[in-house]
Amino acid sequence: MTEPQGVQAFHQLELDAGRFLIQRCMACAKHVYFPRESCPHCGSAALEWSAPAGTGTVYAVTTVRRKPAEGGDINVSLIDLDEGVRMMSRVDNLAPDTVKIGQRVKARVQVKDGRGLVLFDPLEGGAA
Repeated sequence: MTEPQGVQAFHQLELDAGRFLIQRCMACAKHVYFPRESCPHCGSAALEWSAPAGTGTVYAVTTVRRKPAEGGDINVSLIDLDEGVRMMSRVDNLAPDTVKIGQRVKARVQVKDGRGLVLFDPLEGGAA
């Protein structure tokens, strides 16, 4: 069986190893996320991988209600990274309904059962 290939597979392998990377276009200098084969801004295929600062701001948030037996409520958030890309994730270490738009957060990779996932923790100081 061959290993998965392409930018999506590389990205997941890096997450599984505990590393969060995004792409940056060497032609237009804009950051790209979710990983792609070519830049959505200028069309260039000259994309490089880089570790983002990981800091960002909650752009939107919703609370998904779940039964306690299913793990309880969680938040689903859109996070604007300081590099200029938006991603979907969740903010941990807060009650789901206390996550607020404008709140500053910091990314971390959680590896569970060998699978990496980007989550965010609140930063002190609250909203931007």
